[in-house]
Amino acid sequence: MAGQLIKEWSAIQQFPSATQEKLVDLLGKLKNQNVNTLTILVMGKGGVGKSSTVNSVIGERVVTVSAFQSETPRPVMVSRSRSGFTLNIIDTPGLVEGGYVSDQVLDTIKSSLGRFLLNKTVDVLLYVDRLDAYRVDNMDKQIVKAISDSFGKEIWHKAVVVLTHAQLSPPDALTYEEFFSKRWESLLKCIRQGARINKNEAQQFAIPVALVENSGRCNKNEHDEKILPMGTPWIPNLIHTITDVTLNGKRGILVDQKLIEGPNANDRGKIYIPLILAFQFLFIIKPIQKMIKADVERENKPSWA
Repeated sequence: MAGQLIKEWSAIQQFPSATQEKLVDLLGKLKNQNVNTLTILVMGKGGVGKSSTVNSVIGERVVTVSAFQSETPRPVMVSRSRSGFTLNIIDTPGLVEGGYVSDQVLDTIKSSLGRFLLNKTVDVLLYVDRLDAYRVDNMDKQIVKAISDSFGKEIWHKAVVVLTHAQLSPPDALTYEEFFSKRWESLLKCIRQGARINKNEAQQFAIPVALVENSGRCNKNEHDEKILPMGTPWIPNLIHTITDVTLNGKRGILVDQKLIEGPNANDRGKIYIPLILAFQFLFIIKPIQKMIKADVERENKPSWA
């Protein structure tokens, strides 16, 4: 991040005045807690609206999104400053390629984090999926597992699940609240399984969810704020949720050389070396020594013994 030109967050003035006031209050809340820099990492499958969400939060088209290229081909960090506060948002490629979670994409993300944030922290993970995806499958679990293996299980302490395409009409005669509840419960179960969060740890990993609608068809309230079917202005609500996670008392994810390079293959299994040596001594070496000693004693006995 050294040497990077950080632009003024002037696009915040393009939001409706009601949204501006809420955002300014939330930024003030962070600064009052001595949080002057907030770094957000955005991850998920391709085509779920990661880049569009980044654009919506910043208030301008900072990441290219088109019908032919739905997401950034490599990680991009967008930085904006306002009144001494700096916001960094890192948009990333989709984690699935050819029907599998791509280790190469994960390595590229970690390498880019090393360039952007070496020895600094990721404060919040936005894990993005679609509200209108009607099922959770094994691929979702594999994505969560891959993120957990790459960044540590603790990253879910600092996570917000973002469900895009939230302006929808639920199927099967469900109310909006019922559909959202079922979708969220199934995805939360998937996250806990993929991250290996057991029942005893569930309360420690209280992962919040925020709904998002990036399209121009999003409804608005009397203050011209984009709102969801439940009437919630979604941009201030998302920033409010991010603020709560930032201030939840859990540590951010340190981007150090160990995180970037991953586990050292030469270190694997070192913890078991003393146990292996003890096993070899007790059950292999020592019995052999006894056998050799017994043979020697028999050979040294006189023929009449």
